[in-house]
Amino acid sequence: MTDHSPTTSEPARDATSPQRPLLKGRQTRAAILDAALALASHMGLEGLSIGALAEVTQMSKSGVFAHFGSREELQISVVREYHAQFSEEIFEPAMAAPRGLPRFRALFDRWFKRVSVEIDAGCIYISGAVEFDDRPGPVRDALVGMVQTWHLALVKAIDMAVEEGHLRTDTDAQQLLFEVHALILALHHDARFLRRPGADARARAGFENVLSRYIAAAPAAAPRARAKRAAKQP
Repeated sequence: MTDHSPTTSEPARDATSPQRPLLKGRQTRAAILDAALALASHMGLEGLSIGALAEVTQMSKSGVFAHFGSREELQISVVREYHAQFSEEIFEPAMAAPRGLPRFRALFDRWFKRVSVEIDAGCIYISGAVEFDDRPGPVRDALVGMVQTWHLALVKAIDMAVEEGHLRTDTDAQQLLFEVHALILALHHDARFLRRPGADARARAGFENVLSRYIAAAPAAAPRARAKRAAKQP
């Protein structure tokens, strides 16, 4: 049996190994990005600067600049990191829920909980939309792309709910998405800006009210929807 444990015949990795500086560089960049995301959550993407980040991380401006190259690239990197965390916390776990309405509910529930947590920290998607709604450029493009990716996932979940017979066959996925997204924006506005008690309960009640207009009256439609879907497959 081959022994894969380290032996004296195998060269030990030391500080001169080219992998060690590379790993350290990635760790440093990740640490800077975490600090940048925390700053952007409170101050907005426009509040980010190489100088402010250098002060928070106790690094030199040149050290921070070496990892991102420009303020714009720093902002885009923060948007990408936020989206990665958003997907890991909301989208990926929700995929474990059954197809159709249970999965759509899981997506909304996790989205709702994240927004509730972000009442004090702030949502990059929402604050970014305010900052860059009329400012074309790479940062706005990155924000738009990430939000559209999330919206496409929600629309797909809605379409699946129709196919499974959970929602009416005449459900307009884009309209349902619009109404649900409006609830999230209202929750953020009332809870974060107005500090209005009970905003979370109103948002949840609103979600159920919206769904009640789309719920299919006859669950028996599900087999027909699945058969129709199967017929479309090659």
